[in-house]
Amino acid sequence: MEFKEILKAQSLTDEQINNITAKMKEEKIYTTSLENADERYTKLKGQKADLDEQIKAANTTITELKKNNKDNEALQQTIQDHEATIENLKKESAQKDFNYALDSALKDNKCKNAKALKALLDLDNIKFNEGKLEGLEGQLTALKESDGYLFDTSNPAPGNTGGTGNHPRVGDGAITKEQFNKMTYKERVDLFNSNKELYNQLK
Repeated sequence: MEFKEILKAQSLTDEQINNITAKMKEEKIYTTSLENADERYTKLKGQKADLDEQIKAANTTITELKKNNKDNEALQQTIQDHEATIENLKKESAQKDFNYALDSALKDNKCKNAKALKALLDLDNIKFNEGKLEGLEGQLTALKESDGYLFDTSNPAPGNTGGTGNHPRVGDGAITKEQFNKMTYKERVDLFNSNKELYNQLK
């Protein structure tokens, strides 16, 4: 059930519902289908902090070992093992940084289904540098045009009544495939919200 439908079920008027959703948008509060999203983000942050502490402790240990045991061959091997462990921890930490940033970006873009959207992304061409994801924005823009149903649009269009200004019902034949291909992103979203069946036929 959509959020507005839940509010309407509480006997709220359309004006009250619009005021609530407008205030949510102003305060940057979005609904999401990601189960326990806040809990998952908090857990990712905790895991990242734990990894950083492990890396810090391992680096301190190696520094002390190198300083006090320069001639101990077995200990030098232990140091090398520790260094390899640190590299693995750094890679794991970097991956968690990437995952957290990606999940946060998808949430900010009001993604409805993160798993489905990630399957459409070319993750190899998305890089995380200095706290920013490079190569994601362009992909999201394209997906909003081609697969807009995966995103929660802030201004859904009213249902199709068949009147002037609305997209036609299935069978009217007023929208051709060629016209659909020339539609803007907003026009496609409007069509999807007003006549999903026709949208799926033309897509």
